[in-house]
Parts: sequence; structure tokens; C-alpha cells
Amino acid sequence: MKVLRTPEAAFADLPDYPFAAHYVEVEARDASPLRLHYVDEGPSEAAPILLLHGEPTWSYLYRKFVPPLAAAGHRVLAPDLIGFGKSDKPASRDDYSYERHVAWMSDWLTQLDLNNITLFCQDWGGLIGLRLVAAFPDRFARLVISNTYMPVGENIGPGFDGWRAFSQATPEFKSGRIVDGGCNRALSSAEIAAYDAPFPDENFKAGARQFPVLVPVTPDHLSVAENSSAWAQLERFDKPVLTCFGNQDKVLGHLDTEIQRRIPGAKGQPHCRIDASHFCQEDQPEQLVALIRNFIAAQV
Repeated sequence: MKVLRTPEAAFADLPDYPFAAHYVEVEARDASPLRLHYVDEGPSEAAPILLLHGEPTWSYLYRKFVPPLAAAGHRVLAPDLIGFGKSDKPASRDDYSYERHVAWMSDWLTQLDLNNITLFCQDWGGLIGLRLVAAFPDRFARLVISNTYMPVGENIGPGFDGWRAFSQATPEFKSGRIVDGGCNRALSSAEIAAYDAPFPDENFKAGARQFPVLVPVTPDHLSVAENSSAWAQLERFDKPVLTCFGNQDKVLGHLDTEIQRRIPGAKGQPHCRIDASHFCQEDQPEQLVALIRNFIAAQV
């Protein structure tokens, strides 16, 4: 496996991202060890808040979440998925699969031995994060789910179909512009550059290119059986589950009701839709931070 590593200089002077880098090596059973980066702020003895990003973002997406949550006394962790951010990037699209992503993050989770976790997940952070919950339900105390879903071979709408087609056809995969297009507010040029920083050229973007075609939206997709098994576990998960979706997300914004219907812990919770598009973390960071803090406080 050929592996690329973005030079550290690419991440110099990013706006609002002063966090120390932490690394561990992670493994999938059929792949070489890879270096995975994560942000880890706040008191190490506190119960963790795990912030999982998706496509084509990285932990920079949570730069406005980490300081206020850490200041409130929480341990806040924001990993970069393999292929993104400061984590290693296998160079071939064939090196990426849904199951490898789940295995890499499972290894990271168990190496850090995280427990009593509050999970906030969005986009692929949900596709992977919900699999982690299904595999390790005792490690999770509560879930906050935003603009994501875990399909089992069904089409999830024309918005996703359009995104998948664009992601494969565009000659240059402009991550910063893609994120900007998924927000209500206009990102600054410096913020757009920060989302481009992990990818010095197209060779670094194999994971970003591959993610859209890994979503199991037809019956013959890989990982349909694994996601079906995960749903069987989630349909027994009775710890608190809150959905908070952007009301202007044209790709996934309609799927919160399915999560509410299927996971028992979602019953009776104060679910909401907020004035945001797909990347709600960029549109409404303060509102989401308050929501996470209040949701934790409601069960203490």
C-alpha cells in the first residue's frame, strides 16, 4: 500500500485551529498500519465528547466546538478519518472501503479505551460512528446525530445521486469549494484554504473521491449486510439519542425522522431542525455547542 502524508507545513497558520496534534497507529485486518491524527483537548479524566467529521472535511470542521466544550470541563476528541486531515492517506482508491474505515476507527477507539462517550456525528461521521455504536454500545452514553444516515441498500434521494455523480465526474475535486457550497454562510478564503490544506494535489484525494461510491445505496453494494446487522443493534439502543438536522440540507436533510423512528433512545427527545445546510457545524456552531451541552446536562 502506497501511503501519502501531507507535510506539516501545509497546516501552518490555519485560522482558529491552534490545537496540539496527537497520533496513533491504527490497523484494519487486511491493511498496513496507518497514522491517524486526532485533536484531544480538555481534562483527560472527563467523560469524552467525540466529534466525527465526514466528506470531504476533517477535524477543522469542529474548530468552533472544541474550545467552548473543553472550557466547560469536557474532554473533546476530534479525529481525522484515514484519508483526511492530518491522517495518512493511502494513494489508491482501492485501498479504501467502508469496512476498513470502521476497522480503523474501532482500533482508534479501543486503543484510547474511551467510555461514557457523547457522540456528535455528521455525514460519513454518522455512517462510521453509528457502526461504532452498534459494535461498542456499552462505550456510548448518548448520541447527537446530524445530517447523516446509514443506508442498507436503498436509494436515499436525488440529492445524494447528484452529489455522487458530481464527485466522480469533476476533473478537480475542490474540497474547500465543496464545503463552501454545502453551507448557508459564505466561507472566507482562509477557511476554504484550510479545507484544501490536507490535499496538496489530486494524488492525495483518493479517499475523498472514493467515499461517495462506498455509501451502500443499492442492494448489491458492499456493507449492506454489515449495516443491516448494525441497525439490528441500534434498534435496541435505548440510551438518549437526539437528532438535529440542517433544514436546508438537500442531500440528507429528510432522513432524521427515520433515525427517530428506528432507535428507541430517540423517543421523547427534543429533536430539532436548525437554520443550516449540510455542514451545520459551519452554519450554526454556537447553537450546536449549546445543544450538546444541554443534552449532556439533562441526563446528569
